[in-house]
Amino acid sequence: MHRRTFLKTSSSAVLAAGAASVASLSSVRAGATDYAKMKLPPPIGREERLQRLARARAMMQRQGIGAIVIEPGASLDYFTGVQWWRSERLTAAVIPAEGDPIIVTPFFERPSVEESLKVPAEIRTWNEDEEPLKLVADFLAERKAAAAPIGFEETNRFFILDRLQQQLPQVRVVSANPVVRTLRMLKSPAELTLMQSAADVTIAAYRALHPQVREGFTPAILETLFNDAIAGFGGTNPWSLILFGPSSALPHGTGKPQELKRGDTVLLDCGCSVNGYQADISRTFVFGADPTAEQRKVWSQVRRGQDIAFAAAKVGAPAGSVDDAVRRAYESWGYGPGYKLPGLSHRTGHGIGMEGHEPVNLVHGETTRLAPGMCFSNEPGIYLPGKFGVRLEDCFYMTASGPRYFSRPPPSIDDPFGSSA
Repeated sequence: MHRRTFLKTSSSAVLAAGAASVASLSSVRAGATDYAKMKLPPPIGREERLQRLARARAMMQRQGIGAIVIEPGASLDYFTGVQWWRSERLTAAVIPAEGDPIIVTPFFERPSVEESLKVPAEIRTWNEDEEPLKLVADFLAERKAAAAPIGFEETNRFFILDRLQQQLPQVRVVSANPVVRTLRMLKSPAELTLMQSAADVTIAAYRALHPQVREGFTPAILETLFNDAIAGFGGTNPWSLILFGPSSALPHGTGKPQELKRGDTVLLDCGCSVNGYQADISRTFVFGADPTAEQRKVWSQVRRGQDIAFAAAKVGAPAGSVDDAVRRAYESWGYGPGYKLPGLSHRTGHGIGMEGHEPVNLVHGETTRLAPGMCFSNEPGIYLPGKFGVRLEDCFYMTASGPRYFSRPPPSIDDPFGSSA
């Protein structure tokens, strides 16, 4: 489940919005401009995945790791192209320090799994009455990999480790993070291009959505319109967190009903994918009325917070120093201290790539040094409990000369989507 869907109402809530709102939604959708699909870059190709495997093998050899085990998810896709889901039936890749990987999967799933496989790999299948971890153990023995520690990707489930140890009691297991996360953290030019396109699609969808907003709409109605725009521009897998008024002070939302009123602060935290790579962009505006002095002040402070974070993101600096720079400024303005409210109760940013949240984070105490190829969100929100919250979020990537944005931060509360830029 996506972090932002935990508390928010599903799209089916449109049906509970009331006849007037539903009729208004139908009218808006009927009058919507035709969306012109954008020219999007191609997916990651075979050669890049082969280079990833080669780098992984070299890193395993340097670190004395015999093989790594990876379950379905972004990391499996990253190395092999296999796009699958997790269930009680094991599908996994085993990537040895020498030679091609194998994919272990149920016998009846082989044709489906094979469809997305993009690298040379033997598919070894197991039947329902067989132990799939025996296939893993046999492969490790064949490659003499079990003499060295076996790396486990950090999201692997416990039963895989437990049952592998039953097959190989002597096996030593270590974290695969020094291989998997180190590689995924540093994006290639092709990955950055895909992330740029995802950001472009999201911004275009925001600009299309804004003039369609009507009084009485629910978050679910705005979500429907946003999803329409994402699909129209060519993005996939849209997601959204949409908050009105006092609910905007809750960073990850509420399950309580919301209906848009004039003067409400509207917080949109949305994104999409382009060929497996994510965008995550937030905008805050005031609906149907001039912003109050307090709304203007807080919006401007958050916008300044983005500039402070961006300036602090220097190659070689600890990732946590970016969060520290923002928090020092906020405390000097009377917020906090630290993560206390009113103020900034969450980290300044998170890593992003194939997943909306990836290591490493812009959070106090994080010592990882910023390096070219790392990608982050920049979202130093300010939240006033019981009143409203403001979050502006744009993602950037590190270059040798410093950070560069995927999406340009908005100019002002009166031009919240940069329509005049």
